[in-house]
Amino acid sequence: MSASGIPVYADIEAAAARIAPYARETPLIENHALNARVGGRVLLKLETLQRTGSFKFRGALNRILQIPQARRGAGVVAFSSGNHAQGVAAAAGLLGIPAVIVMPADAPAAKLEGTRSLGAEIVFYDRQRDDREAIATGLCAERGATLVRPFDDAAVVAGQGTIGLELARQAAALGARLGHILVPCSGGGLVSGIALALSAAAPPATVHSVEPEGFDGMRRSLIAGTPTAAAGGAVSLADALMAPAPGQIPFALARRLLGEGFSVNDEELARAVSYAVRVLKLVVEPGGAAGLAALLAMRIDAGGGDVAIVLSGGNCDTATLAQCCSCVITR
Repeated sequence: MSASGIPVYADIEAAAARIAPYARETPLIENHALNARVGGRVLLKLETLQRTGSFKFRGALNRILQIPQARRGAGVVAFSSGNHAQGVAAAAGLLGIPAVIVMPADAPAAKLEGTRSLGAEIVFYDRQRDDREAIATGLCAERGATLVRPFDDAAVVAGQGTIGLELARQAAALGARLGHILVPCSGGGLVSGIALALSAAAPPATVHSVEPEGFDGMRRSLIAGTPTAAAGGAVSLADALMAPAPGQIPFALARRLLGEGFSVNDEELARAVSYAVRVLKLVVEPGGAAGLAALLAMRIDAGGGDVAIVLSGGNCDTATLAQCCSCVITR
């Protein structure tokens, strides 16, 4: 790691070796109906098939594996709407470490049940009134536990970046020449880690963040050249992508490695989830489908080089899935 605390490519390589005994290498697939729909070749990275159903397991595990043995008994604490919660709970459980997760009271049922089933203790907070980070920090001070942040942590970013290493290798094996990569974004740990990996492994490719409208802090920050908060507003259908602004560590990478950022609205997210179910035969949560939503909404020209999309999570409750699948789609 650099002296500034910002991860470098070697940190991603080290993370890949560290988590290899536990994490799955997820598939990279192609769907000819999608190719025909957008007029170009599209490759889908299925982090929906990662342990716990999302990419978050990678970063959480890489961070927790680096906690000294003497401190592990005090446990770990995380704050999350669900996917990071499950990633931390699963990683901690594998290593026999107690986990406490601070979760919003309105978290999707699938994510809440998944976190609880992994053995974590859950502490609820009110998304509108409470400061989840302050609650988590207080629990760490009280218990002597280690805080595992969802994105603003170099080890977490490096863990998420292992997706980029896999993607580059798998795309090359398929004979693909990547032009654009669309990645869901909240605090920026996933997209910045992937961009760092691909800057060495597939340097011609341009990585784009995709966020919900109203929560497009990364897009605004890239334009402003400094971390900038989004407007916020009503809870997005993409509940996993509601960080108001990118983290300091992710943005330090993003400002020099990312291309243009995009935002998508709830209707576009719902249509992407519906398309994934009906055409791709995949279950993808709204936040995990943000990149697909941007592609289907023609935010980029798919004819300008092969496109890769990271489908980052599949933890969608049945009510949300039914709501999205009520959308009419065109093949």
